Amino acid sequence: MSRKEVLFLLPYPLHRAPSQRFRVENLLFILDKEEISYDLAPFMSEKVWQILYKQGSTAQKALGILQSFARRWFTIFFKAHQYKSVFIHREAAPLGPPIIEWYLKKILGKKIIYDFDDAIWIPNTSAQNKIAALVKSFWKVKYICRWSDKISAGNDYLCNFAKQSGAREIVRVPTVVNTETRYNQLKQHQSHKLVIGWTGSHSTLKFIDELVPVLRKLQEEIPFTFLVIADKKPELDLLNWEFCPWNEQSEIEDLLKIDIGVMPLKNDAWSEGKCGFKLIQYLSLGIPAVANSVGVNQQIIDEGVNGFLADNAIQWEQSLRKLLKSEAIRREMGKNGREKMILEYSIASQKENFIGLFK
Repeated sequence: MSRKEVLFLLPYPLHRAPSQRFRVENLLFILDKEEISYDLAPFMSEKVWQILYKQGSTAQKALGILQSFARRWFTIFFKAHQYKSVFIHREAAPLGPPIIEWYLKKILGKKIIYDFDDAIWIPNTSAQNKIAALVKSFWKVKYICRWSDKISAGNDYLCNFAKQSGAREIVRVPTVVNTETRYNQLKQHQSHKLVIGWTGSHSTLKFIDELVPVLRKLQEEIPFTFLVIADKKPELDLLNWEFCPWNEQSEIEDLLKIDIGVMPLKNDAWSEGKCGFKLIQYLSLGIPAVANSVGVNQQIIDEGVNGFLADNAIQWEQSLRKLLKSEAIRREMGKNGREKMILEYSIASQKENFIGLFK
């Protein structure tokens, strides 16, 4: 094989975004073992990432984005020709039409492998105005699917969109964890100091709001702490809750503080595209979960076996109460969940699918 096999066009600096970490970065050792050479090209630098979500600093943010575009085009013009194929995670650039993808395919004739794990063609907020949608160019996803040689999509809903867009070859590759070397512990359940927990990024914190009344009602009856592990602290009207800043180094240790994991979502097209990664994290560590019965959640959660599905406040309350009241149920469901994750949502279970993208 040539020294320059695959160029990875990534949206974020390394070790930052969950989708990029678990769908790309954590799988690179597989390519190393297969002696498939590659280079990584993040769109934005660590410095730009640090200022992007801060209040104010508009001029710095604008300059940072411009610098990121300049770096991306330098890679495309002066380096991309060296590689046999280009792996694009989510998009080559966060703003504008798919000019980079078009150039790679139509001008350079590169083999494109396109990976995504969200319904990224749908604005994820109702407040998204027409100007913002135009700048973001959500419509470009269908064209990138059409130009790509292979699609790596996280669930059936995403695969179906790729197929309808005219994709050539589609491989369903769920987001996975390493159950052998990292997610390799089993939660030791106990009956005191119970914790219901949620983990995720700032973009999905809003889904907790509809769960707050249920949690508050339960806290009046059963003592427990609600733990939020995220990159931004929310404001929650609860009797007892804690915020734990997300940290890659302590990620497993922090997750193991949770006795019951939750994944609230709205039942809409955008949520259909979610890949249930919170559930995969919880269950891999032997933590039973409760989630809305939306999209892939219905495939990950086996009702009454490794968790519960809930679609309204009454179902949420009943499911959480059952788990809070019984250590035996939590332990059994946690064990069942881990067994399923090893079989279907571990790196080992999806290794051949991932390698196949490059052959």
